[in-house]
Amino acid sequence: MGQPDPATPLTDEGIVQARELGVRLREAYGSFDIAFDSGYRRTKDTLTVALEAWPDAERLRIERRSHFLLRERDTGYAVNMTTAEASAAFPWLQDYWCAEGPFVARPPGGESLAEVAARVQQFLELHRDALAGRRVLLVTHAGTLRMFRFLLEGWSHEEVERRLRDDPMDNCLVMAYGR
Repeated sequence: MGQPDPATPLTDEGIVQARELGVRLREAYGSFDIAFDSGYRRTKDTLTVALEAWPDAERLRIERRSHFLLRERDTGYAVNMTTAEASAAFPWLQDYWCAEGPFVARPPGGESLAEVAARVQQFLELHRDALAGRRVLLVTHAGTLRMFRFLLEGWSHEEVERRLRDDPMDNCLVMAYGR
């Protein structure tokens, strides 16, 4: 409450999860050429802690970058509100959300997941040639990761809405894509 989302640190549990993630990643995938985070403190810290699983020399060869297009979804004006406070401030919001659906509905002052998908598409297009043939690790946020999946796996509008409703995403979820 009251802390900017980009400055939110990892919890103690998040640190443990990041350590376990690093071990799992190294065992399953070996090394990476480049690793991106969203620029938010918790993704930077997750990446730093996860990369501790690699020996120093190997870890130092992994290029690290932060990229703003990988940031968390902007949840808008209701970011620090309880459900009751948001309902009082935006009495029309639930009807709007039900009518538009969770993919295209935009929280007041925020961005829709469809807009997050546009950011992810822009990231992919900007980096397509530079990352071709390289082993890439991305540390990002649940909504952003869902939009990577939407684009890379070719989900339909109906599929993304079903998955938003029925498939929660765990912290430290690993998705692997190859050519």
